[in-house]
This record gives sequence, C-alpha cells and structure tokens, in this order.
Amino acid sequence: MPIWQRLLITFAVMLLTSYLVGLLWHWLFNSDIPSYLSGAVGGLSAVPTWEFLRRIRPKH
Repeated sequence: MPIWQRLLITFAVMLLTSYLVGLLWHWLFNSDIPSYLSGAVGGLSAVPTWEFLRRIRPKH
C-alpha cells in the first residue's frame, strides 16, 4: 500500500476516533472534551492503525 494511502487512512481514523470520543465524553459528562485529551486519543489511535496498515501487503 502506498504511503499516501496509509497517511490518508491513518488521518481519517484519527479524526473519526477523536470525534467519537468527543461524542461519548459529551454524553457521559455533558461538557466538551478538552482539546488536548481529544488530540491524545486521536494520536494514540494512529499508532496501531499505522502499524496495521504497514503490515498489509497486496496479494498477487
């Protein structure tokens, strides 16, 4: 998988994870999630996503 596709997918997963955690936080605590916490969750989700995508190889 080309690096630009891995970057795009990883970025999308980061954004989606941050958004979903923000919704969950708002549902649980009735307030907005702190931005640093949302960024940390998104960043932490990027690491396993990147490693998973790096291991995927096209089958010929």
